[in-house]
Amino acid sequence: MTLLGRATAALRPRGLLGRAEALAEQGNFKRAFPLFVQAAESGSPEAEFRVARCYLEAAGVPFSRAEAVRWLTRAAERGYVEAQALLASVSLAGHTDADPDAELDADPGASSSPRPPALFRGDHAAVPDYDLALRWAKAAAESGSVDSMSLVGFILGNGPERLRDEAASDAWFRRAAEAGSAQGALGLGLALLRGEAAPDKAEEAHRWLTRAAEADLATAHYLLGVMAQRGLGRDENRQDAVACFQRAAAKGLRAAQARYGFALLNGDGVEKNPTEGESWLRRAALQGDPGAAALVGDLYAKPHDGLPPNFAEAASWYERAADAGHGGAARALGLMHLTGAGFARNAAEAARWFRIAADAGLRDAQRDLANLVLRGQADPEDAARIRAWFEQDAATGDLVAAFNYGLCLAQGIGAERNDAEAVVWLRRAADGVPLAQYWYGRMLFEGRGIDRDPALARGFMQQAAEAGVVDAQIVLAEMNLSGVGGAKDHLSALRWFRAAAGRGHVGAMFSVGAMLGGGHDVPTDRTEARRWYRSAADQGNAKAQLMLGRFLARGLGGEKNLTEARECLCRALAQGLTEAQADLDALPTDIAA
Repeated sequence: MTLLGRATAALRPRGLLGRAEALAEQGNFKRAFPLFVQAAESGSPEAEFRVARCYLEAAGVPFSRAEAVRWLTRAAERGYVEAQALLASVSLAGHTDADPDAELDADPGASSSPRPPALFRGDHAAVPDYDLALRWAKAAAESGSVDSMSLVGFILGNGPERLRDEAASDAWFRRAAEAGSAQGALGLGLALLRGEAAPDKAEEAHRWLTRAAEADLATAHYLLGVMAQRGLGRDENRQDAVACFQRAAAKGLRAAQARYGFALLNGDGVEKNPTEGESWLRRAALQGDPGAAALVGDLYAKPHDGLPPNFAEAASWYERAADAGHGGAARALGLMHLTGAGFARNAAEAARWFRIAADAGLRDAQRDLANLVLRGQADPEDAARIRAWFEQDAATGDLVAAFNYGLCLAQGIGAERNDAEAVVWLRRAADGVPLAQYWYGRMLFEGRGIDRDPALARGFMQQAAEAGVVDAQIVLAEMNLSGVGGAKDHLSALRWFRAAAGRGHVGAMFSVGAMLGGGHDVPTDRTEARRWYRSAADQGNAKAQLMLGRFLARGLGGEKNLTEARECLCRALAQGLTEAQADLDALPTDIAA
């Protein structure tokens, strides 16, 4: 070819590219695209890059990732840096041809020509090709592409374990940040906050995140809000935190929407506005934030804007949160099914949700499921499951779990009963769990798994009773009354029966009445005795009905009332207390039945 011919051949692709660029500027991609192709086929890597962009942006041609990758690869292999950078982004994004709206913007809310995919989002629908992305990102970065430097840092810090290199990641982020990359500043800020950030690192992180926020990156606004909320790198400032969350929320970042909504809901750093707060929480929930969905569920599970609870609406939000792994929402659904709030009562369905919540690590749900097991309202397999949970947690030193595990062993839940082993765990838990003190005291009193020791049992019952365990108060009262495990002390017995009666224990109500009615080493007060008998009788206690009938028939502690006496005695007789018959026979025959 002559020199003139070679010059003409070299000018041809540049001319075609120039005409194509002019048409593209006018928005006429249908005419521009064929010219880009002609220039590309003439050997122009820039034109190859533009053809690829047309395929990615569906500009003058249908979207095709495969064609875009083919043209980008040609340009990248010729050393065209922009093609290398975009090929790295496309490889990391992992989008398919079925995704024509593939977003390659650097941050939610940003708008620009295709750039490296959003860092730290983790929401890609397809599997990224990290190796290919790293290869081309490094090539572009080494040629000076600052966005690609950020991308290399991201892959080395967040990619597959085999590719990770924390120190190299931090170095690439720093190079990018110092070269003016907003994404690099964001990545470096995050790296400096890793783990327990020292004060000087927190201050530096704040500077870099501020630079990223100046480029209006939503994640940077959000992180500055978190730092202001926690007092990292600056003094704690709730108002500044809310302002940062608001900016990030407006750009669509769901974590910021959740925090901003929560702040408005509670008036934390901003004027309280529950309606607006709920609106932002809804937005975050609809984007998949489980915590926000659970909070919206909580709002509807309570009286709302002067209206009664809307359990159906609450359940729909709880289910959304539970499906995303929120244990608290799953437990809330279990409680709704258990209590009949918005659903027909269904212990099996309650157990299912408690199981899900417990598997998510919620200990309250483990205990809820354990209670259903104890009542025989859960699957048999759940007994073994809860025993294994409690055993595992007990081994870590958790005293509540130690008590629950000991109880499983003492009652044969999920395994054969083992009193000796149960005593070991119950004693360990008794150092801090009142119910364990009661149960260990029982084991000592009954001689189960340990030598019987009523005196020591009484001491543990005393601890549990003082902590408010009603069953322990009853046992301790009876031990004081009879002198088991120590001296008789009727005044103390009366005190503990009163304590349990005040907590609604019907048997204790009867016992208070019996002690005050006479025959014990406490002052007799038949008027008060009669009141306690009535309280217990009204709740169906047969012995109290018998004694109240006798008091009414004889006028003890108040006026006689033979008609009511007969009613009380008949109720006691109907419950099987045959001695009430003699009292009925003793009543005058002219009393109306």
